[in-house]
Amino acid sequence: MNRRKKIKLKTVLFHFLFWISVWFFFYYFFSYNSSDTVYITTFSSCLLPITMMVTYFLVYFLIPKYLLTKRYFLFGLYSFYTLVFSSYIIALVIYGCLIFLLSFNVAVMPPMSKNFFFILVLVFLVSGVVSFITLLNHNFTTLSKNKELQNKILETQLQLKEQELHYLKMQIHPHFLFNTLNTIYGFALKQSLQTPEIILRLSNLLDYILYQVNKPRVILKEEVLHIKEYIELEKIRFKDTLKVIFISDEIDENIQIAPMLLIPFVENAFKHGSLVDGFLHIEINVRVKNNCLNFLVRNTSSEYEANQKGGIGLENVRKRLELNYKTNYNLDIARRERWFLAELNISNLNFQKK
Repeated sequence: MNRRKKIKLKTVLFHFLFWISVWFFFYYFFSYNSSDTVYITTFSSCLLPITMMVTYFLVYFLIPKYLLTKRYFLFGLYSFYTLVFSSYIIALVIYGCLIFLLSFNVAVMPPMSKNFFFILVLVFLVSGVVSFITLLNHNFTTLSKNKELQNKILETQLQLKEQELHYLKMQIHPHFLFNTLNTIYGFALKQSLQTPEIILRLSNLLDYILYQVNKPRVILKEEVLHIKEYIELEKIRFKDTLKVIFISDEIDENIQIAPMLLIPFVENAFKHGSLVDGFLHIEINVRVKNNCLNFLVRNTSSEYEANQKGGIGLENVRKRLELNYKTNYNLDIARRERWFLAELNISNLNFQKK
């Protein structure tokens, strides 16, 4: 409440000082070639309320009600009425001061106060300047509000995307864990001696995931090592029925990527891949050149429908690619003869959608 009172007090004080300045402005002009201070003071004091009336009528009624609402015809019409009415009042002031202060002696009348059109221009000059400043202030306020609204909208959109991205990242844990626990369960049923080794490798993978998945970017080289660790885990499960070809360029340690973006393609190859001639063939190729990634995974397959669905993992990846790289990536998933392939290209690994 005190703050509102202070603002109102400042506004009233500003208006008071402004109109005092306008009065001195009138006094200065009408005192040209005249020493009749009584007449000039009275005439300026009578002219000031007319100027105030015209100004406030324009600023607080005509402009907001008609000009800003684009009702230009009514604005022009009422402005004309204002001009006529104010001209009539100014004429009355001129003749009133001439009669009551100078007894109709035009000869001693200050020269600047004789010119009706000059006085009219002077009044509307003040009103016009105030109206112009008001319109500028309105435009500036509108632009500021629009900018603030845009920033709030962008901030809200960013928060929603961050929440969606966080939700997608949270899905990585259960999805990966579900696939690997199925493997452990199968080995446990067989009472395999390799079960402890699988659990150990799973522990290493989960340790990596827990520390990396919540980061916006991770080192690509570490992601590749993580894929290799996962392949070693799957080799235990498939034993002699698996043939994997893994080719990777030497990757600069400064190159980064969104976490856990590549592993779902590898998981999908093992999950939906089919044995052909007694073997599951999987080929993985990682190439990085000029900060551009080409990641290719293909596996032998005889069940197109199964591969086409892709499960939660690939759907998750699509959404995360859209959130992280927008139009900066290309994902091609297709079946060619006995092979099912997924190829991901990211043209600029440094790009991050805002």
